[in-house]
Amino acid sequence: MTRTTEGEQAPDDVLVALADPIRREVLAALAREGGATSTSLAASLPITRQAVAKHLAVLDRAGLVRAHRAGREVRYEADLQPLRRTMRWMDTLTTQWEHRLNAIKDLAEGATGP
Repeated sequence: MTRTTEGEQAPDDVLVALADPIRREVLAALAREGGATSTSLAASLPITRQAVAKHLAVLDRAGLVRAHRAGREVRYEADLQPLRRTMRWMDTLTTQWEHRLNAIKDLAEGATGP
C-alpha cells in the first residue's frame, strides 16, 4: 500500500484497483450484498473463481476489501474508507484546478476589458 508523507494511504492503489471494470463490479457487489465468498461472486460474474480471487487480491492491496475466514470459506466485505479518502483527494484537486482556471479567466477577461 502506498502512503503519503502524512501517513495516509495514497490514492494510487485505489485508482489502479478501480481502473478495471470487473473489479468495480466486484466491489459494487460486495457493497450491495454486504459481503460474499469468491465462489458466490464468480457465480454472478462472467469470470472464473480464480479470476475473482486475483481481482480480490488487487482490491485487498488497495484496502478496499477485508477478508474474514469462516470455517473453510473466506468471506470478503467492502471497506469504503480508502474510497472516501480518494474522493476527498479528488475534491481537493478539483477545487485547486477550479481556482487556477478562475484566476486565468479573470486575467484573460481583464486583458480584454475596457
